[in-house]
Amino acid sequence: MINIRRSNERGHANHGWLDTHFSFSFADYYDPNFMGFRNLRVINEDFIEPGQGFPKHGHRDMEIITYMISGEISHRDSMGNGETIHPNEVQRMTAGTGVLHSEYSSPTDRTHLLQIWILPEKRNLQPGYEQKEFPPVEKQGKLKLIASRGGDDGSVHINQDVKVYASVLNEGEAADLEITEGRHAWIQLISGELDVNGDNLQAGDGAAISDETSLKLRSLKANSEFLLFDLN
Repeated sequence: MINIRRSNERGHANHGWLDTHFSFSFADYYDPNFMGFRNLRVINEDFIEPGQGFPKHGHRDMEIITYMISGEISHRDSMGNGETIHPNEVQRMTAGTGVLHSEYSSPTDRTHLLQIWILPEKRNLQPGYEQKEFPPVEKQGKLKLIASRGGDDGSVHINQDVKVYASVLNEGEAADLEITEGRHAWIQLISGELDVNGDNLQAGDGAAISDETSLKLRSLKANSEFLLFDLN
């Protein structure tokens, strides 16, 4: 079963400096039918104007992943980290017992990213930070593991039984994923167009997938970029 979350049906807020779309209920946007999917709690697609961002604020008991699409984000946190996140880089922050951080976009370029929150397997974990680059060649034409419990295959480590893949497919290219019995998947299409087991996804669409044994993802346009979550 594939339940499509169309891009234009997502929550939306435009604050001038921040134009954001919510796949699930977040902040002032509430939809009881979209409170998350399995352990996936937040997927926000953010467009941040140059030199703008989020002043210091706190999180706890959440695994937070930032997937950079364009522009850059300067990150500072109470663990002592001060990093800049660039396109094709992934940041993982374990909020655990509590973290304060700030994020500001490039001073010259509009920034485009996905902010992802995943519920951890335990509360009150030790806060942690990780950042890795996944060059385009590693994602081109295949599923590249970018986050997993244990940090398999060079991915960032997350404290939950979840695997996150990134991919960029050219027109006509396809990628397959076998789904273990009892597991689920979510696809978030960033750009392009995908055929997913016969269903069509456009840029910005998401899809919740249950009771399927495999996925065949075929690109219908050039540079179809997406994230695929394998969830328990």
